[in-house]
Amino acid sequence: MGRILTLNEAVKWRERLKSEGKTLVFTNGCFDILHVGHTRYLFEARAMGDALMVGLNSDASTARLKGEGRPVYPEKERAEILCSLEAVDAVVIFGEDTPFSLISAVVPDVLVKGGDWKVDDIVGKDIVLAAGGRVTNISYQEGHSTTGILERIGKG
Repeated sequence: MGRILTLNEAVKWRERLKSEGKTLVFTNGCFDILHVGHTRYLFEARAMGDALMVGLNSDASTARLKGEGRPVYPEKERAEILCSLEAVDAVVIFGEDTPFSLISAVVPDVLVKGGDWKVDDIVGKDIVLAAGGRVTNISYQEGHSTTGILERIGKG
């Protein structure tokens, strides 16, 4: 089971992983209503290294990015749900609209986003590549989205 880390704890954890020769994979998102598209994505990301860190948009950040009525679940609950997944080793909540500062601080070995992101548009790409890391995307899980779920239940 993963754990929720502060930025300082995440940097220390990253340093420990690096000293042990372990590969850190990083991804980020709002993960508002966890669905099968998310879980498939997270398990695929975790398979790219020894540990997976998830940068989680804070409530304020999610509201700015997703609009009124979002997030559905508060950040602490979203973080706890993510940590319950076997694939997730750590979650760090960040308040900015992008995880650039978080990525700059932890400098993961692998930076990954969903297939709806072009590799050239992935925030933090320059940081990871400059450090000799890899940036990639994972196939988009068509038909699985929080917005789609909310629309189906009349909340979107």
